Amino acid sequence: MVTVLLLAATALHLGFQLVVTTLVYPALLGAPQERWALEHDAHRRRTTPVVAVVYGLLAVACAAVLLTGPRDAWSLLAVGACAAVVVVTATTAGPAHGALAARGRSERLVRRLRRADALRLAGAAVAAGAAAVAAAPS
Repeated sequence: MVTVLLLAATALHLGFQLVVTTLVYPALLGAPQERWALEHDAHRRRTTPVVAVVYGLLAVACAAVLLTGPRDAWSLLAVGACAAVVVVTATTAGPAHGALAARGRSERLVRRLRRADALRLAGAAVAAGAAAVAAAPS
């Protein structure tokens, strides 16, 4: 049951991250400079509740694995990949968004955000793949 929860949470996260990478960020980062502050503020307001739900479900699923098991290699790989995504979000993507809001758009900050986004997508894919293997019948 825990591995099914982990699979559901990581699949939801991967879907969310794919939408951010392929649709949301290209639209946001393509906003004209004169509309940047307005567009970025709207982006933050719209995405924050969704991020809270998705990351909250990831936290519950990962905690369930760590507290109740199974602690097999695939489940732990999924948990580790989720943790890596959270670290990248907290140390790079979140601060980049804060700087973009405070200072406006700059190519340096946009590159930083895109790199963080690519790492988060990779981490989400690893987590979902590992969770799928962990949840597969033996």
